[in-house]
Amino acid sequence: MIGLKRAYEPPSSEGGFRILVDRLWPRGLSKAEAAIDLWLKEIAPSAELRRWFGHDPAKWDEFRRRYRDELDRDPEAVQALRQAIAGKGTVTLLYAARDDDHNNAVALREYLKAPEK
Repeated sequence: MIGLKRAYEPPSSEGGFRILVDRLWPRGLSKAEAAIDLWLKEIAPSAELRRWFGHDPAKWDEFRRRYRDELDRDPEAVQALRQAIAGKGTVTLLYAARDDDHNNAVALREYLKAPEK
């Protein structure tokens, strides 16, 4: 199971293996508070795509398409994530965005659940 959680929320015992999937460390969050098991910056959207999106829900569908394209062009990062979650049981993808429905972790989970090409 792949769960999602805002990095600023306290960890829970059901959260399993916690992976931060943002390129930037969450502002004001200490490493101890975050309780992150792995930080995979390479799997995050490019800085250009992140700036273009700006967490604008009107751009959500196009953001998802562009992010999928970036992930398809970086199979090593995707493979590193797949290896990190293999056999872990419950995994939680962590993000810093305030919008729980329109962020890269949501798009990444969709990508991981889609059949591999």
